[in-house]
Order: sequence, then C-alpha cells, then structure tokens
Amino acid sequence: MNASTVSAVSSVFIAFQDNEESRPVVDAILADNAQASATYPPGLVKINAPGRLVIRRETIEEQTGQRFNLQQLHVNLVTLSGYIDEDDDEFSLSWQH
Repeated sequence: MNASTVSAVSSVFIAFQDNEESRPVVDAILADNAQASATYPPGLVKINAPGRLVIRRETIEEQTGQRFNLQQLHVNLVTLSGYIDEDDDEFSLSWQH
C-alpha cells in the first residue's frame, strides 16, 4: 500500500470542565462514540474521536434520569475542534460540512 491510497481521517475533539455536571455527559458521549477516547488533563476532560463525534440528548437523559437541553453543554464546555451541527436532539462535530 502506498501513501496515495491511504486516506487520513482528521480527529475532532471536545473538552469540558472535569466536574460532577460533566461526568454523565462524558459517559454518554463515550457510550455513543465507540472510537472516542477520553483524556484527563488537569481540570478537564478531553474527548477525541476520528472523523466525527455525536452527542445525543437521549443518551444524556438516560445517564442522568432527567430531561436535558443540549444548550446546557455550553455551561461546562471549554473548547472544541470541528464543524458544529446542532439541533434539539444532537450536537455533532466533524470536518465535513
């Protein structure tokens, strides 16, 4: 296989403050994105994924047992990388728009 046949997939990421409010969100993201991985730099939780990352309201609600508005993500959001596509049910990051 030569270099011209290998396609590179750019990673996207999202980082939250490492606190009690973020933990169920992080758990939901990892549950919905099999290729995602979390790292824990001081005070943060950073989730990386190749190509695309999806955050589903329904999965967060299953984790918390409460209704969840995806706008609540912004309270503990520190930074992200990728194009954002957002509606009431999903928040996704990718490099394709």
